[in-house]
Amino acid sequence: MQITLRPLYRKPSLHVPRHIRVIVTLLAIISPALAIGVGKNLPHEQDFILTAYYSPMPGQCCYVRGGYRADKILNGEGVRGADGTEVYPGMIAAPSTYAFGTVVTLPGIGRFTVHDRGGAINELPGGAHRLDLWVGYGEEGLARALAFGVRKVRGTVYDVGGFQPQERFSFETLPAVLDRLETFQVRGDDLLAMHMKAGDRGLSVELLQRSLNQLGFFSGSVTGLYGTETQESVRAFQEAYGMKESTEVLSQRTSAMIMAAVRRAGVTPPVVNNVEKGAKETAVRTAQRTLRFLGFYAGRTDGKYDDTLASAILHYQQKKGLVGTAEDPGAGRIGPLTRKQMTASWNRRMVVALADRLVTLHRVGLLLDERGKNVDQFLELGDSGDQVTLLQRLLSESGYFPEEKINGNFGEQTKASVIAYQKAQKIIVSASDAGAGTVGPQTLMSLRSDERREAYLLVRREGWSAL
Repeated sequence: MQITLRPLYRKPSLHVPRHIRVIVTLLAIISPALAIGVGKNLPHEQDFILTAYYSPMPGQCCYVRGGYRADKILNGEGVRGADGTEVYPGMIAAPSTYAFGTVVTLPGIGRFTVHDRGGAINELPGGAHRLDLWVGYGEEGLARALAFGVRKVRGTVYDVGGFQPQERFSFETLPAVLDRLETFQVRGDDLLAMHMKAGDRGLSVELLQRSLNQLGFFSGSVTGLYGTETQESVRAFQEAYGMKESTEVLSQRTSAMIMAAVRRAGVTPPVVNNVEKGAKETAVRTAQRTLRFLGFYAGRTDGKYDDTLASAILHYQQKKGLVGTAEDPGAGRIGPLTRKQMTASWNRRMVVALADRLVTLHRVGLLLDERGKNVDQFLELGDSGDQVTLLQRLLSESGYFPEEKINGNFGEQTKASVIAYQKAQKIIVSASDAGAGTVGPQTLMSLRSDERREAYLLVRREGWSAL
């Protein structure tokens, strides 16, 4: 009898469908590759040295290098990043080892995306990397960049291809400290050189607000913001001087009129005494000259109060609504009310005349800039180039630098000449004073003013073709 032995337990056979086996095989192949990729793009920490840059605009009160052209060279055109992205809050410039689109988180500041490069933006010895944050346009952007300064932080980098959080940054986290601009002020009180429009914020607007306050047209807080209150103050000034212009943009004419009014504020009026029969000859002559200037008197300046002068006074009074007829009290005589009105009329005319001169001076300055005849950047020992050549030429024309030594190199002789010029202009007292021998804001402003004044006199003598 044949006995067949069978196991008491037998493992059941498992039938795995073919498509499942294929999926498992693929996962076995792909999973290591995915693991490697994720590891490569994992966020990592990095030490950074941070600075900030801005987009310079024409007509600023201040430039960190002294002028629009020089600031553009330092900060770039300020329109688009190196990858073509239009500048915006949240853009940074990073070393070329950072792909465009890399996201970087900077604790306490925000989260940014790399869209730009820079000549000095690189990986530094010691392991830290340079980053440059874009912080705005014009004076507000410059004030924000100056306030930001240089910072060292440890941030987190999110490479392209891996997980990347969204940007998170607002200018509100980086205040624009307008006081920082005063060190770089190169325009003085020249509102004509500062282009302002509604919504702007900067030192230029502060200057405008202070000017309007001095003239009695602005009573708000000096904030540096060209807002509704400032616009209304500009409009009130325009109406007082018979002007009809937009307040959205501070026009050249309005700027010149405000500047002229400020410069004439506090000037002694021409007529300070009553003028009537029996008045002193000096008071009468002043009244005759003033009424002639205002277009109401054509007689002789003889100091005699006669019918011709009385008629001229009456005509002025009637024109201004001070009297109706010759029989009205005070008609034909200059008393307190007429004197006050005459002072306002005289001052308004003088302001207009000065504003015309300021506009012409401004035009002269623009022509000098266009033709490269103005120094438009700060200069110091060791600098070289066309701007130094121009500086040496201007100093030579004023007798401070030997013409045969003009070479475009800012050496010790140029420094000595700048010091001599600064002493003559009372910018410094001695060679040990701060800024001695360097062309900083005050020296630059003085040089430009001298050149503009000489050119203005030339235009007055020979016409615009002389430039």
